[in-house]
Amino acid sequence: MRDFLIAGNWKMNGSSAANEALLAGIVAGVPGGSGFSLLVCPPYPYIASVAARVAGSAVKVGAQNVSEHESGAYTGEVAPSMLADLGCEYVIVGHSERRAMYGESSFQVAAKFQAAQAAGIVPILCVGETLEEREAGTTESVVDYQLGAVLDAAGIAAFAKAVVAYEPVWAIGTGMTATPEQAQDVHRHIRAQLSKKDADIAAQVRILYGGSMKGENAAGLLAMPDIDGGLIGGASLKAKDFLAIAEAAARS
Repeated sequence: MRDFLIAGNWKMNGSSAANEALLAGIVAGVPGGSGFSLLVCPPYPYIASVAARVAGSAVKVGAQNVSEHESGAYTGEVAPSMLADLGCEYVIVGHSERRAMYGESSFQVAAKFQAAQAAGIVPILCVGETLEEREAGTTESVVDYQLGAVLDAAGIAAFAKAVVAYEPVWAIGTGMTATPEQAQDVHRHIRAQLSKKDADIAAQVRILYGGSMKGENAAGLLAMPDIDGGLIGGASLKAKDFLAIAEAAARS
């Protein structure tokens, strides 16, 4: 049985005061029970203070991005070992915004995936299609290409210590959300692709839904057999909203 992972991607939001208020609410309101984990991924400058604030609680800390390089003349980049040093257990790689706005290729994402794992950090690999790609009927081929780049570089065994997040780009920050059935179709496809390489590893990999999950739709999405949690954007910035998703996971 796979545990749910509810991961908050704060994106470029936050301040010391706002983070303290948000984390106080989250830590105090973590639902009881087992079968789920909570994760917050703040911007780089706040990772250390967030890690200190949630220490000893049920909330884990991750990062939103990482360099594929371990050290050297890479101005502005952050190495995987630096994130590990700050207490990060997870890092998001290949988020659609990184791919679209900063030109990250699937091959660079694969390198980041491997670099994170080499530092003992669990990568959350994001894959997903744009609205144009969905309307063209190429969702599966797009996801296969993005997933395949990592499989080719790292091998299926690497997915035993990784998380996949399906993010339909057309449903991020647009107010649109894939139906539970639409999301399940792609999640099932991702697991089937992994299963072609190793059925046991495919069965244990957590696949998160990353397309505007919120308290109102979380239960329906989490009820799907291949949806193992959420990569949450806007709803992770309000303790009440984030905890509503956590509560849906605790009940599922």
